[in-house]
Amino acid sequence: MIPDLILPPHVAWASVAFANGSVIHKATRVGDLNGVFSDVLAYQKRDPLDVVYHVEMLDSPADAGALYVGVTHLNAGKIGDEFFMTRGHFHKQREQGEVYFGLCGEGLLLLQSEQGNARLERVAPGSVHIIPPFTAHRLINTGPATLSSLAVWPSVAGHDYAALAEGFALRVFSSAHHSEGWEARHE
Repeated sequence: MIPDLILPPHVAWASVAFANGSVIHKATRVGDLNGVFSDVLAYQKRDPLDVVYHVEMLDSPADAGALYVGVTHLNAGKIGDEFFMTRGHFHKQREQGEVYFGLCGEGLLLLQSEQGNARLERVAPGSVHIIPPFTAHRLINTGPATLSSLAVWPSVAGHDYAALAEGFALRVFSSAHHSEGWEARHE
């Protein structure tokens, strides 16, 4: 007897979107990110329906030991001089880590410990980022095109946005004075 051959979900490299499998889509708009950007006046002038990022996630079981897999597509743009970014979060179960894989675009991964120590990692096609336990994380798009990153994390991890109500210790702004085109500032 020959077993059935199953075609699993895969990432279509040309579009960096999932093909095959059941996919959940979620868009995060400017209006969903109140309090995230530092320039309040510039934020208030933006259309609250503009999409900042959207996530495609494989519909996976939420059982202990299971993994979620998703692709975040972070649009290029700024509010004031601050680049578009994801909301960022700790995991509710702090001991859970996560892995990001850069698919396309260019940007930064902001990592911050519970003690407020922050660092940046460059995200680009092919980059691999191991996010340790007890570490908050946020994607920042510093490039002219969409930044897409695939993530894998334990389904029991959860998201804790409230722990970052005061924001991250670092912010990233565009800057004509730096060769990278951006600069990081401590809050």
